[in-house]
Amino acid sequence: MTLEASPVTTLLDLNGVEIVDTFAEAFPIKAARLIITAASARWAQTAATVLCGNATSVIACDVEAAIERVIPADETPDGRPGVAVLAFGFSVDGLGKALQSRVGQCVLTCPTTACYNGIFDCPKEKQIRIGGGIRYFGDSFQKSKKLGDRRFWRIPVMDGEFLCEDYFGTITGVAGGNLIICGTDQLSTLQAAEAAVDAIRQGINVALPFPGGLVRSGSKVGSRYPKLKASTNDAYCPTLRGVTTSELPDNCQAVYEIVIDGLSFDDVQAATRRGLHAAAAVAGVIRITSGNYGGKLGKHHFHLRDLL
Repeated sequence: MTLEASPVTTLLDLNGVEIVDTFAEAFPIKAARLIITAASARWAQTAATVLCGNATSVIACDVEAAIERVIPADETPDGRPGVAVLAFGFSVDGLGKALQSRVGQCVLTCPTTACYNGIFDCPKEKQIRIGGGIRYFGDSFQKSKKLGDRRFWRIPVMDGEFLCEDYFGTITGVAGGNLIICGTDQLSTLQAAEAAVDAIRQGINVALPFPGGLVRSGSKVGSRYPKLKASTNDAYCPTLRGVTTSELPDNCQAVYEIVIDGLSFDDVQAATRRGLHAAAAVAGVIRITSGNYGGKLGKHHFHLRDLL
């Protein structure tokens, strides 16, 4: 979810780039990890990518989701190439319904795939049922198999069987960490944002739910149109500098935002630090800031001053 940045106060410095002395404000959210495997890395990646479609912001989507990392075959439950996906939702029930639908539509349908739980030591009341929900697609031909305390469902499909774990664990994660990168032109700002995304993705336990990890359409709360919950963050739109109250430096012509979700405060903080330093190392970046609601939305605050 993109957030409205707070007014500029003190400016700090990193590699000659202005760092606004502010903080990103994030909030608790329920999180799950899905391990998707397939006969080849191509099909594991395909299933994971499709599952994460239309999952950028809980403002308008049922979940926020993104690929966490690629998992080599020797680390997956079935010894095949795999991809880990992190998904986030406001409630355990809501997250369960969304993922049951997405696995059924996007993973079950994808050639050679299987789907496994990636969060363990979770109490029963915080687990979500995925395989046990989509097993009915097997039309009574489905079969269950139990290994230890883990149950799996084998659903017959046209290229063999789709294997899906019954229950998936959830934990309370963190959503809404963010960086806002301001640059002299679109190309250099995009290059800085891409460098930040690459640095953030070097870690685990974090996900960047927007396309390629970037947001060009940062939002503010509310709109002049009553039906909209959010609308364009005009204070950060270069083309609106003359007709609205702008937060942009004088020579800024492009802005990109990065939204960071993770499994813990420390995970998001470390990711934000990596992104901040990577972006500030690229020529053309003028200023980096973060969005918040003055501390009124979420209890997790990532102060940029602490990340320098």
